[in-house]
Amino acid sequence: MRRPRIPVLLPATLALVLAPPLAAQADQSETYQQLQTFSYLMSQVRQNYVRVVPMTRLVRAAIDGVLRSLDPHSRFVTREENDRWLAWESGRLAGTGVVVEDEDGAVAVAYVLPGSPAERVGVLPGDRVLAVNDTLVAGYPAAQVQDRLLGEKGSRLLIRLARGPVLAADTLTLTVRNDILSPRSVTVTRRLAPGIVYVRLAEFEEGAGTEVRDAVNRALAGRRGLGIILDLRSNPGGAVTASVDVASDFLPKGAVVYRSEGRRAEANRADSTTRDPAFADVPLVVLINRSTASAAEVLAGALQDHDRAEILGQRSFGKALEQRLYEVPPNGDAVWLTIAYLHTPSGRLIQRRFRGITVEQYYAQAGHPGAAADTLEAFHTDRGRTVRGGGGIQPDSELAAPATLPLWWSVAADSGFDDAVADSVGAALGGDRASWLDAAAGWKVRVLAPFLARVRARLHVEAPSDSAVNARLALILAARAGQIQWGPDFAEEFGIHNDPEVRAAVAWLERPRP
Repeated sequence: MRRPRIPVLLPATLALVLAPPLAAQADQSETYQQLQTFSYLMSQVRQNYVRVVPMTRLVRAAIDGVLRSLDPHSRFVTREENDRWLAWESGRLAGTGVVVEDEDGAVAVAYVLPGSPAERVGVLPGDRVLAVNDTLVAGYPAAQVQDRLLGEKGSRLLIRLARGPVLAADTLTLTVRNDILSPRSVTVTRRLAPGIVYVRLAEFEEGAGTEVRDAVNRALAGRRGLGIILDLRSNPGGAVTASVDVASDFLPKGAVVYRSEGRRAEANRADSTTRDPAFADVPLVVLINRSTASAAEVLAGALQDHDRAEILGQRSFGKALEQRLYEVPPNGDAVWLTIAYLHTPSGRLIQRRFRGITVEQYYAQAGHPGAAADTLEAFHTDRGRTVRGGGGIQPDSELAAPATLPLWWSVAADSGFDDAVADSVGAALGGDRASWLDAAAGWKVRVLAPFLARVRARLHVEAPSDSAVNARLALILAARAGQIQWGPDFAEEFGIHNDPEVRAAVAWLERPRP
């Protein structure tokens, strides 16, 4: 998922320790033999392989193979790759909004930045990148593919993607433009009902706690808070220290947020809240889904274990490996290396098992518990409620996941069919803004029917869809139609107002209290 930020680069050595204790001499001898084997293999490839292969490529492949054998998230990045990534994060370089990572020999979309050009044309998490601007990327590490997805503002990329099972995947090519996308932690704040505030926390940048606190205070404007909805859906994580900062506004000072467990003494610690909470008594609902990961899972787990929030949605991704960035001399390259596992305050291990399965299987099982044995041990919240591990955070109340958008939706969006329908309907909506917010029956007639007709006629596909898919498509199209008439602010309001999971959160906050 999203890499953690560590402000200080620590020097690392790649040399073997050559003076082990006597008990380890047998292991040292075996290691030496393996290194001899590796050296011989490299020599044979250089001298006898059917074509010349650059040594840099062989070494990079060896490095990637070593790290991939450790866990799905440790990885190597060159200085140039890291510099360009930092330039994108700081807003000095444009991007599509796609973040990718390695997935068992392929490069897959880890997440799509909300509101980005890639989200707009229908790129989805889990899509596998086949080519960028007609350059096949098979065999490229994710960091190099990520670099190709950055560029000057306004430049356009052709991205060919595969979606679905590897042996029966569909492919599509989308045109995505680069734009300046300065990542922010809080992307949306809304007052939904008297005293109820909705906050979309998209990722954990440094300063996320301040952003959340300021957003809630602005929305409440001095009024009594009846409830806060903290939306962590599809939040890939970020700086784990930022999760502690956010938790500090909801949990008592000194409450444990997570415990780390590693091999070295300095990796074993408990991180706790650092100040008196700003919203100690305001009821809180947290929304999560199968793409909620890392620092976002740490926060959700802490709030659940301390009985501070009602967790709604689907089981989260199951990634909680603390990583540190080590500089690799002499060129300033770096390695993100896992140094610890993260546990919730009750002791649950958030990280799913990854041993014995492929990286592809690991990502495909996002939102599912690990081995059945992992869920047997019972843990307890502060008030004695039973919670279980198994990887990820199981919500207190499970909600149905949104329908998966079909492949032809992305093709139609890339072709502009959705905009054509939205423009036509939006121009004829008139001035009744309030009624359009709840005109579910009207959406299907006015936007969905003409859109499906256009898709079937222009793309020559059946475009089959069930009621759940129809409902989601109608919402997307109706929001865009409303945006044409009343602007971007209405589209945002529309999406939140008609989100089934947000409505479930509002209903929970409005229920009578004992």
